[in-house]
Order: sequence, then structure tokens, then C-alpha cells
Amino acid sequence: MGEPAGIGGEILLKAWAAREGAGLPPFFAIDDPDRLRQESARLNQGLEIAVIEHPKEAPEVFSRALPVLPLSLPMPVAPGKPDAGNAATVLTSLRRAVGLAREGLAKGVVTSPIHKKVLYTAGFRHPGHTEYLAELLDARGPAVMMLVCPGLRVVPVTVHLALKRAIEALTEDAIVHAGSVTHEALHRDFGIERPRLAVAGLNPHAGESGSLGREEIEIVEPAIAQLRALGIDAVGPAPADTLFHEKARGRYDAALCLYHDQALIPLKTIDFDHGVNVTLGLPIVRTSPDHGTALDIAGQGIASPSSLMAAISLAGEMAERRATSAVAPAAQSRLA
Repeated sequence: MGEPAGIGGEILLKAWAAREGAGLPPFFAIDDPDRLRQESARLNQGLEIAVIEHPKEAPEVFSRALPVLPLSLPMPVAPGKPDAGNAATVLTSLRRAVGLAREGLAKGVVTSPIHKKVLYTAGFRHPGHTEYLAELLDARGPAVMMLVCPGLRVVPVTVHLALKRAIEALTEDAIVHAGSVTHEALHRDFGIERPRLAVAGLNPHAGESGSLGREEIEIVEPAIAQLRALGIDAVGPAPADTLFHEKARGRYDAALCLYHDQALIPLKTIDFDHGVNVTLGLPIVRTSPDHGTALDIAGQGIASPSSLMAAISLAGEMAERRATSAVAPAAQSRLA
């Protein structure tokens, strides 16, 4: 469901309307049907909503209407104006989606953007979806966030922390964990037989042999040595200012970045509209559009569904690879 007052409902309906041309796999929503009907009326495109009782009904319904597993919101929805009275229902929709995926009744979960400040009123105490899902699913170690767009995959080792705290939290173990989880996901979920990782440096010029900082020498280089000892093709630390140009991106399958913006700035610069957030290290597939609730344009009918459509497509591809990986070897692939 995501934040009901944001653009989630609008882009969901637009994604369903574009399903055939985009080749999207069948999907269903866990949402309030009345809310989605209101969104459909605002869009004035005659988009059909069909209430289902069980996920198994979705494939048959999908060609003629958006299948919706109903979950009623207690408070009316006004575009651009979140209501804390709906926060608990938003979290219920997420828990229900995770439960269905764990039971094998859904192949994966695609989450709409949430408004964390509003969710805090319902007891949400996590920096974001990634950390919350890891707790719900009893993930082995911290979950890892990957951002994907055509031509680039990035993984921030530290995520939702102030920059000063991110530097303090950077450890050899954190880099090794992120690199190991990323390596496994690239093989299992992205079909890459021998994944190549590039690890960014923290300081300008990757520390310039210690003259601009010793984190590369004391933390990053030992972590890369550990990854290589595990049989993982990891190189670096690489100066971040030369890691993301077109020729450099052809040398690796994912870049490990050491803090949030080091990863997200290049990805959103290269392709803001098609970025996808993927949670690695979970027993289920989870993706999300790489943008927020966009409360400022909610209800205006101008939101782009591109990132959500990319998230749905990628979730379908990842689920298919997981389903077939046990019977077929992973094939070498390159970024599109």
C-alpha cells in the first residue's frame, strides 16, 4: 500500500494500465479498493478494480482489472495530506505481503513508498523498509540495500545515517558482509556466474596512500582482502570520482559504496526515472521504486510509474531466477 496520501495509488494504476506494452508479470495489490477507485476516478481513464479473496485469483483477473486483496483504511484519504490514523493499516499491508510471500502465495513483494514520520505514530522505529523487512523475516545479519538502474548497480555499506555517524560505523566486517551478500545475490538473483565487485574509497583519491585519510588502509583494504580470500572478485578501493563514468561501469557488476549518497547520487543522475531499490539477504524477493511519496504532486495525475514498473519487472525476473536456479546453472550476464 505505502503512504495512502502519496502517489503510490496513482502509479500503481498507471503501471497496471501499461502492463501489456511493458510486459509486466501479473501482480495484485494489498490496498483499500475504495481508495483506488477514487484514484481511478481522478485519473479519468476507466481503470478497473477487482476485489479478490485469495492471491490465486489474481492471474485470471489481471488481464481485465487490477486485482486487489482488500484492506480498509480507517480514515479518509486526502492527496498530499498523510493521516496518522492510517499508519497502522499501512504497516499491516506490509506484514501481510511479507506473510504471503513467505507462504509461497506471492513470488515477491514490491513496496510503495512510505512516510516514516507518520508511521512512527504506529510504533515504526526503523530507518526504512530495508531494516524493517530484515526484522520481520529474521534475516541472517543486516539486510543489504541495492539500487539498480540500466547500466549500474550500487550497494551502500552504511545507509540511513548522518555522514559523521556513517564514517564512525564503517568497519571491515560491515564491508565484508555487504560484499558477501551482494556476491550471492548477483549470482542467484541476477544470473551472473562470476560477479565482479568494485569497492569505493571513502576519502578523496581513495585516501592517496594515507595522506588524505587512513580509512582505506585500515578498513577498506583489509575488507577487500577478506572478500578475495572468500573467492569473491573484489577490487579497490577506487576513487569515487572515477568509479561511475561509462567505461568504468563496464568493469564491474556492482559497486560497493561506503555511505548513502556515494551510492545514490550516481545512480539517480544516470537514470532517475527507472531506479529500483532491492533488498538483498532476505528469503523473499523485495523491490521498490527508488523515490519517495511525492506528497507535493499527489492527486494531480502527473506522477510517473516508470520506477514502479521497473521494480515490478525486476521482482518478476528475480523470482523466476530463484525458481529455476536449482535446476539450471546461472548464465553469465552483463548490465543492460
